[in-house]
Amino acid sequence: MSQHLNEFLWEKMTWEQIEERLKTVDTAILPCGAIEQHGPHLPVDVDYFDAWYMALKVAGGCSFPKPFVLPPIPYGVSYHHSAFKGTISVSNNALSALIYDIGMSLAHNGIKKIVILNGHGDNKPTLTYAAQMINRDAKIFVCVDTGETSDIDLYNLIDTHNDIHAGEIETSTTLAVRPELVQMEKAVDATLDFNNEYLDFTSDRGVSWYVHTQRISETGVMGNAKKATAEKGKLMWEIAIKKMIEFVESIKNTPLDQLYQNKY
Repeated sequence: MSQHLNEFLWEKMTWEQIEERLKTVDTAILPCGAIEQHGPHLPVDVDYFDAWYMALKVAGGCSFPKPFVLPPIPYGVSYHHSAFKGTISVSNNALSALIYDIGMSLAHNGIKKIVILNGHGDNKPTLTYAAQMINRDAKIFVCVDTGETSDIDLYNLIDTHNDIHAGEIETSTTLAVRPELVQMEKAVDATLDFNNEYLDFTSDRGVSWYVHTQRISETGVMGNAKKATAEKGKLMWEIAIKKMIEFVESIKNTPLDQLYQNKY
């Protein structure tokens, strides 16, 4: 483990080191992912790895004092992929309870701002609920980012409509950092077209709805993995990391009372 990572990894510090750093750092990043099928060409750890990788890159790119990075949560709400082997799912209640307990414990330690970095879209409702409960009970700042800081930019880089799972984006980002784990000869075009802008996953007018993956995709892919390239993936990582650093810096460097713009 490099000294660079030891500057912000919570689990690599002693309690005395954490106590000292808490005097100048009140922000923590909590990566959350999933272990679930990602088509016949990608490993099942994509969402877990991506959240963890992003957290390390973001914290490393932040100014001093750098935000803490918590050990990542590997499992997520993935019941909809359960027809495909390799998927390990936990319930909404279990995940929200775990995140709530972690958040309350962080608040007890003195953390005042928690950025939940979510690598799995279907965790979002559960993580948002947990964030609300932590905010309610600990009265600290808690937010959930599921790509909102950069998705608009990434979708401008691709051609695939409804590219939401193991398609052009996720295959490209994996090719960029872990090409040895991508079996491109097995990549498929499984672009979805519901012919309904309200059901489209990437439509500005799309509603939140849920479906068991096997009902809309034979391979588990939702998008066009064949259009993925490492070059696209490198640019995607560059944009996503840059935007997330900007966001975390804005949170880290703003006192809690000013962050809330408390006028009462």
